[in-house]
Amino acid sequence: MNQIIECVPNFSEGHDLAVIKQITDVIETVEGVKLLDVDPGKATNRTVVTFVGEPNAVIEAAYLAIKKAAEVIDMSKHKGEHPRMGATDVCPLIPVSGISMEETAEYAKKLGKRVGEELNIPVYLYEYAQPNKERNNLSVIRAGEYEGFFKKIKQPEWAPDFGPIEFNEKAGGTVIGARDFLIAYNVNLNTKSVRLANSVAFDIREAGRVLREGNPITGKIVKDAEGNEVRVPGSLKACKAIGWFIEEYGIAQISINLTNYKITSVHQAFDEVCKSAEKRGMRVTGSELVGLIPLEAMLAAGRHYLIKQKRSVGVSEEELIQIAVKSLGLDELAPFDANNKIIEYKLRDASKEKLVGMNLRSFANETASESPAPGGGSISAYVGSLGASLGTMVANLSAGKRGWEDQVTYFSEWADKGQIIKDKLLKAVDEDTHAFNQFMLGFGLPKATEEEKAARILAIENATKYACQVPFNVMETAFETLELLAAMIEKGNQNSITDAGVGVLCIKTAVRGAYFNVLVNAKELKDRAYAEELIANAKSLLAKNHTEADALIAKVEAALV
Repeated sequence: MNQIIECVPNFSEGHDLAVIKQITDVIETVEGVKLLDVDPGKATNRTVVTFVGEPNAVIEAAYLAIKKAAEVIDMSKHKGEHPRMGATDVCPLIPVSGISMEETAEYAKKLGKRVGEELNIPVYLYEYAQPNKERNNLSVIRAGEYEGFFKKIKQPEWAPDFGPIEFNEKAGGTVIGARDFLIAYNVNLNTKSVRLANSVAFDIREAGRVLREGNPITGKIVKDAEGNEVRVPGSLKACKAIGWFIEEYGIAQISINLTNYKITSVHQAFDEVCKSAEKRGMRVTGSELVGLIPLEAMLAAGRHYLIKQKRSVGVSEEELIQIAVKSLGLDELAPFDANNKIIEYKLRDASKEKLVGMNLRSFANETASESPAPGGGSISAYVGSLGASLGTMVANLSAGKRGWEDQVTYFSEWADKGQIIKDKLLKAVDEDTHAFNQFMLGFGLPKATEEEKAARILAIENATKYACQVPFNVMETAFETLELLAAMIEKGNQNSITDAGVGVLCIKTAVRGAYFNVLVNAKELKDRAYAEELIANAKSLLAKNHTEADALIAKVEAALV
């Protein structure tokens, strides 16, 4: 899985769109970064920008944006309702997929160090990037704001983490850190009553409600021995919520901020609202996402509702998303466009999914054309994906067989593994063609000078190694499918044993076909030690695959006679 982080810098300019565009323009110059949202606020005189990408690209774009903001924003003339201390007031990094919070925090520190040293801007770390818990809260760091920081920065306990111990009059200071992904999520109710909506919000939010004597609304507030209000916590952690009325829709909603969806998921919040609403005589009619959501959160919701239905979770990614959308009612108020609401989908490069996006006829026609790619490598990967698909189908049929209800979990787990293998092999269909294209690009490089010749040779060698590794990975991945198919032949629905058998034949073809590609590409390698080791490993895997596949084919044939 690719590592993806999100960056949501807040810039102290919300009026001049030309200034804001100068900042967002430099973000978009960085390859591997996608600008998702620009939200200027006039009253706050502040713009929130959202972009995502792989970590190094994101921190490069963030650095360039902070640098540009320092050039085009003069904090000595800034006024706005929102608390602020710098041209780039705060710059959080958020892990989205394939990366831990600890790793993200290290990238925040790397960015902070560069901003402090190269731009001479005082930088304070916050949240997970700040080891000192006494100064990791944003509001505590920013207390005193721009005007008060000229003195605050001189206090030993408020020396910046990076940069000069001198407040920058024009750029101010910047807070950089790592925090959890925040999902803004609204749940729709069949009422117009804000009071009832707030009652539900108080039931679920972590802060809960103030404890009162007698009547929970008008009763006297209960206080502890120190005079502090006593609160009854809500049912969900990492959850903020409030009720409000949306005139546009004519309904009340529970407006929810999930500050850590790994602690409280979207589906947990939805289910809790449903329970609370029902107790109060209301019904949840649907929900809506405000902004973006990680793919992981949607897939988890899909699996959650399939498990509640006692169905197999080993279905396609697309079906998991559809189950999540329908179960949460995310399409009640407006159509739900996964490509624009799921972060990873907004980042997808369509050029790298050209083949798998085709229908069967188009794919066959493209293969049959005079172009050398897609060729045997892509076809081997595709045949392998069909083998995995057949094994997964048998697992799902077995999970849904009447009388086998006690085995749903067993077959569901196999089906889930099959989906993962299938998706890896489908990705390899385009990857094999991409590897061939990279190989051909190497031959197109200039070779006029000795330096250019050396660079060209190195590029071709690296592209050839990549072209060898892709089919070898197909061999390994396809081979994993035999375990699934073996389980289905032995314990699966015997009415589908021939489907599992055909799956084995597909895997046998996929592995040998990919092996051919390893051999033909390895012939071109200059690094013969690398080539010989790869070929030896491929031969060993081929022999093992054929032995196991032939044994499974014999079992299928024996069961049919």
